[in-house]
Amino acid sequence: MHDELTQVDIKKMQEEIDYRELELRPKLIEDVQTARAFGDLSENFEYKAAKQAQRKNDSRVRYLKRMIASAVVIDPTSAADEAGLFDRVTLFIEDEGEEETVTIVTTLRQDPLKGRISKESPAGQAIVGHKAGDRVFVKVGDGGYWAEIRKIEKGVDDDTMEIRSY
Repeated sequence: MHDELTQVDIKKMQEEIDYRELELRPKLIEDVQTARAFGDLSENFEYKAAKQAQRKNDSRVRYLKRMIASAVVIDPTSAADEAGLFDRVTLFIEDEGEEETVTIVTTLRQDPLKGRISKESPAGQAIVGHKAGDRVFVKVGDGGYWAEIRKIEKGVDDDTMEIRSY
């Protein structure tokens, strides 16, 4: 299994790894040592909390390194008239009679609450490669819904969109 990520995704993950290893890890180690000096470890909440923060940081570093190692780097460009990565797409959801605007992103940057959907999501798969005016079926579970692509605003892959945490 691999994730299709852009060069910017890889860069942002490496920046987070560098921060966590070079800046955060030494601070967390110091916090553990300070908390250990408080005495009895069996009833030392500060020590347990510091160790938990240290484990969480190490886990995130391992996760990011695995993501980079297994990633397939993709080109985010698409045809000028087709929906692709980082494009803002306005959809008319027929069942609801409402418009919705989403931005197609890589899995690492998805955030449905901010209108960013992964290209691997059901809606993302239905939209990518289609043009304004196309009617697409978004398969969800055993059913789905029809949507019309009303507008496509071309986007670019930049550093402003944060990567997803856990």
